[in-house]
Amino acid sequence: MHAFRVHEVGEPGEVLRLESVDPPRPGPGQVLVRVRAAAVNFPDALLCRGTYQSKPPLPFTPGLELSAEVAELGDGVTGVGVGDRVLGTTELPTGAFAEYALMSADTLFPAPASLSDEEAASLFIGYQTGWFALHRRAGLRSGETVLVHAAAGGVGSAAVQLAKAAGARVIGVVGGPEKAKVAAGLGADTVVDRNTEDFVAVTKELTEGRGADIVFDPVGGDSFTRSTKCIAFEGRIVIIGFASGTIPQPALNHALVKNYSLLGLHWGLYRQRAPELIGQAHLRLTELAEQGLVKPLVSERLGRAELADGVQRLADGATVGRLVFLPAR
Repeated sequence: MHAFRVHEVGEPGEVLRLESVDPPRPGPGQVLVRVRAAAVNFPDALLCRGTYQSKPPLPFTPGLELSAEVAELGDGVTGVGVGDRVLGTTELPTGAFAEYALMSADTLFPAPASLSDEEAASLFIGYQTGWFALHRRAGLRSGETVLVHAAAGGVGSAAVQLAKAAGARVIGVVGGPEKAKVAAGLGADTVVDRNTEDFVAVTKELTEGRGADIVFDPVGGDSFTRSTKCIAFEGRIVIIGFASGTIPQPALNHALVKNYSLLGLHWGLYRQRAPELIGQAHLRLTELAEQGLVKPLVSERLGRAELADGVQRLADGATVGRLVFLPAR
């Protein structure tokens, strides 16, 4: 089969190499799948750079998220059959940037019939992250105001749709006019281009000085720091990640005097601590997809010739929506 492999860590555009290798074989509890579509995530770029928390042995194939067709079952696998259309995450070092990949039977789920392969490949990590952040961690209620940073990106676009589906008013923060159009198309009630506007001032004006009830922050850095200036009384800032590259140092006395909460979300921990919650969230996300309330924004479909450049552009913050690799192209 053909697979992209990383032999030494570095920039994705330089270290992703297309090679011909033998397909992996499923071990106990694993499933071999034929990749239909693989969504590109920021952690894939971090894996290439060697800066992700998980460091698979070299050489490895990145690609954490996919939709696929079950090709072979490992020992002890039940509840799924050959030919089933599934989605979920891969088992590194045999990721989804290949024609075949390995998945754990515990982390694959039925792909919604209402979504294409490309859309189904994009439903898992970003939407699960958004669901857990907004509903489990922040306790989102209908009518609240949600400020979403990087609202045109993979995780941010999911948060915009999920917040709107829950009856929230959404303020999307983006960088540039193209991304502003994307965020508006996703349903954000107000879009702020951080390059030309101050999201703090806009948020305060829209809420008559009260501030946002929830801040969804996958960016960190200055975005986090400034968000503390427009968070409401008893508001919640959910810390998703640090795409800016800067981990902020919050002034905890400020959280005390303004009565707001700082909530961390490491979605991957739920796989270890409470995997049943992931299955429950998938059922709800499937319902929302079938109702047309969420639909992953697939902005680019990448073939083999475009994948390395696409991962690099995502790493550089130069993409919108979801980039999806199609191994058959």
